[in-house]
Amino acid sequence: MTGGPTSARVDSWLWAVRLFKTRSQATAACRAGHVRVNGERVKAATTVTVGDEVRVRGGERERIVEVAKILVKRVGAPVAAAAMVDRSPAPLPREVYAVPRRDRGAGRPTKRDRREIERLRGY
Repeated sequence: MTGGPTSARVDSWLWAVRLFKTRSQATAACRAGHVRVNGERVKAATTVTVGDEVRVRGGERERIVEVAKILVKRVGAPVAAAAMVDRSPAPLPREVYAVPRRDRGAGRPTKRDRREIERLRGY
């Protein structure tokens, strides 16, 4: 006989697999409509079972995970990673800009230099 539960609240599961730092943050995300289970918006008390697809929208990207194991208590990171199958798209690469620098010892910027600096910064 397997000793694990067969279902769990979605907010509790999201917190247990470390997609949110606190359970109250997971509950707030559900209340705001940022969590979908199998394509439908859900309340915090909705239960998830093994095989459900959970989509969490937050920050810059959307996380798409499949429930592989039911957890109701927060566990270590390796166990939490094994409890879900991450199907999220890779994050977009961040653009790196070269920041122009004045030569050391070049002195104080002139009025013309200052205007060019402000134009570069978008002021």
